Amino acid sequence: MENGKLYLVPTPIGNLKDITLRALEILEYVDIIAAEDTRQSLKLLNHFNIKKSLFSYHKHNEQGKSEDIINKLKDGINIALITDAGTPGISDPGSVIVERCIEQGIEFEVLPGATAITTALVYSGLDTTKFIFRGFLPRENKERSPVIEEIKDSRDTIILYEAPHRIIDTLEYLLNNLGDRNIAVCRELTKLHEEICRGTISSVLKHFTDNRPRGEFVLVIEGKSEKEIQAEKEAVWIDLTIEEHLIKLIESGIDKKDAIKLVAKERNLPKKEVYKYSTEL
Repeated sequence: MENGKLYLVPTPIGNLKDITLRALEILEYVDIIAAEDTRQSLKLLNHFNIKKSLFSYHKHNEQGKSEDIINKLKDGINIALITDAGTPGISDPGSVIVERCIEQGIEFEVLPGATAITTALVYSGLDTTKFIFRGFLPRENKERSPVIEEIKDSRDTIILYEAPHRIIDTLEYLLNNLGDRNIAVCRELTKLHEEICRGTISSVLKHFTDNRPRGEFVLVIEGKSEKEIQAEKEAVWIDLTIEEHLIKLIESGIDKKDAIKLVAKERNLPKKEVYKYSTEL
């Protein structure tokens, strides 16, 4: 018997009109649908008059249910996987079954479609050329501290998801650990009460402290700026004389000639000026 095929189908993140024609076609075609929340997905399917058998597939059962899906696919059953909103596998169930399909040599197809990440990124007005997506930060400081340590020095734009009851705490944490960077907080994307709040972390924090946060949030945070990087470099030598600066670099293992070039560059001085201080070293 020929294997069935798994389809990972994105669903709208708010506005039902954002579903694609291809997504509707696949949902009509498959034999059964795996859904993160069958009650939520039933509303979507009823809206488009699609009548299919549903079974639950969520983060609490995806390990065990992935085996059931593999067995069904081996029996020739075509299956669509959908989540409550967005693309399966992006901060939602999907990656486990993809891994199992690859291991088993079972064909699967990923449909393009709605995702809050790119929508928020473009809305933000921040750099879109390179970005880091980390989903939801861990709740406890001891678990999220390593995550922030890992990304805080990156120049790439940072994208996070957050829930309304945690948004104030998360913004305070980001302010304390990243500094007062530029940020865009996108709320209820594509929905009736969509809101894009841009500014510094402190100004956005004040806004949501004064206005009760509701809905789902995407945070788009500026990467480490050249200004921050330069300030940190200067902090290393700002209280040193030129001679002390040279000594510090040479003692760290840098060649004297290279140390002169580096000091000249960091202090925006002519190399001849710096060289005068190196003759006795």
